Amino acid sequence: MNKIIKFSHEAYAELKKSKWLSRQEVVQSTILVGIVVFLAAIYVFAIDWGLAKAIGALVNRGA
Repeated sequence: MNKIIKFSHEAYAELKKSKWLSRQEVVQSTILVGIVVFLAAIYVFAIDWGLAKAIGALVNRGA
């Protein structure tokens, strides 16, 4: 039990040393992540759509 209490105190001390992001930094980071995810989704969609069209054209050509 002593080890658990010691660990908890040390963990809390380390958390106090951390620099936490401000609310504005968190909001800006969240918006940036959303934009990057959106752009990545468009990129994957475009590649998928293009490959589907290309494979469809090859399959239909052979039939």
